[in-house]
Amino acid sequence: MAVVSLILSVGASTASASVTPAPGPPPLGALPANGLITSLDLDRLGYQASEFFVDGTAHSYHPVAGQPFERDGRWSVEPDPVPAPGFKTRIQVLRPADPRRFNGTVYVEWLNPGRGFDAGPSWFTMHVEVARQGAAFVGVSASAAGVNGARDQFPDRYGAVGANLVHPGDSYSYDIFAQAAQAVKSPGAVDLLGGLDVERVLAVGASQSASRMTIYYNVVLPQETPVFDGYAFIVGSAPSRVGPEPIIQVLSETDVQSPLTRRPDSDVFRRWEVAGAAHSGWEGREYRIPLEIRDFGAETIYTCTNPPFSRIWLSQVIEAAYGHLARWVDGVAAPPHAPYLEFSGPTTKARNELGLALGGIQLSQMAVPTALNTGSNSGLSFCVLFGTHVPFDAATLGSLYKNHGQYVSSVRAVDRANEDAGFLLHGDALENLSEAAHSDVGKE
Repeated sequence: MAVVSLILSVGASTASASVTPAPGPPPLGALPANGLITSLDLDRLGYQASEFFVDGTAHSYHPVAGQPFERDGRWSVEPDPVPAPGFKTRIQVLRPADPRRFNGTVYVEWLNPGRGFDAGPSWFTMHVEVARQGAAFVGVSASAAGVNGARDQFPDRYGAVGANLVHPGDSYSYDIFAQAAQAVKSPGAVDLLGGLDVERVLAVGASQSASRMTIYYNVVLPQETPVFDGYAFIVGSAPSRVGPEPIIQVLSETDVQSPLTRRPDSDVFRRWEVAGAAHSGWEGREYRIPLEIRDFGAETIYTCTNPPFSRIWLSQVIEAAYGHLARWVDGVAAPPHAPYLEFSGPTTKARNELGLALGGIQLSQMAVPTALNTGSNSGLSFCVLFGTHVPFDAATLGSLYKNHGQYVSSVRAVDRANEDAGFLLHGDALENLSEAAHSDVGKE
């Protein structure tokens, strides 16, 4: 079995990692259905999947004694002088099957273990644009919960002799994430990308993973050798430290709780807020259902206070953001500045007579509404993250649109404006237009 050793500088010490293909059966490139972070038809996308194990030693980063810990990562840390006995985690690589399609960009996601096992929310929201670009995606199980969850959920693959994933704890996760990215950026005998010429490596994290990456960027990265060329923080916190790497943060309406805590835009930072979108809306729900059925035998049923799952397509804005980030790190152009959501009080969002949020990036589903979509909800489990979706009745739709043509023209106009502003890609504008044209809005 081919093994490559990598050396990564960590403060005054060094940490090493080895990369090996995941053992078969199944063979490399043919992962078990219940081991892959996606259920999409990769052949249709023109992509292939591979899995690797990364093992070695990592350093722990922890708050300095006597200094306070803060959730947003604004605390001083120091590495332990002695590395952990060892770690072994997994990396999943999704890349173009045809190497000629590869555009040089690799997105490395800190996989999200929020439900006790690793998920790839960034892959879900970006896979359409990844395929359009011809980029590669790498999912890293960096958190202890994700590694332990994979081993417990799929013991035959991740708990067996030869695999036996092990994680020494989340204080080591920052170094593990960086080492995994270094294996992408500087391959040795085992090349995770099969010989593709990597030009830029971008870190992405959503929700809980964005919080982990915030700590990494704020207080760990200054003590390590830089690995990433740029960062995307999605539906979660973003760093307060000003560094040289470009950062873009994309937030749903759910995630914006006050106008008082915004980091202002700068030469290396952009913050986008999307009106009506939920932290985890309808798109995420539809994507997760086949994964839940595949891995757990049934979809999860939620009972929320209001009808859940906003249908404002947050992924469309996220896709645009990733393209901007790739160009930004190349020095081509910075992303556009975006308007902020409006507030009528310290924690109260301003809304129109229909109950829709004002300000922020207004996609056509929001600016040309057919339903009440918000980022707010309540109830058990994850309901607070799902937002609300309540279709308008016929009378309300009749008061908004005198005929179908007016509705479709309005959608086209808003999408053109968002495309010109840089918040929407042309392919998504065409999909919105098709959806509007095939709808019954304004036909009665």
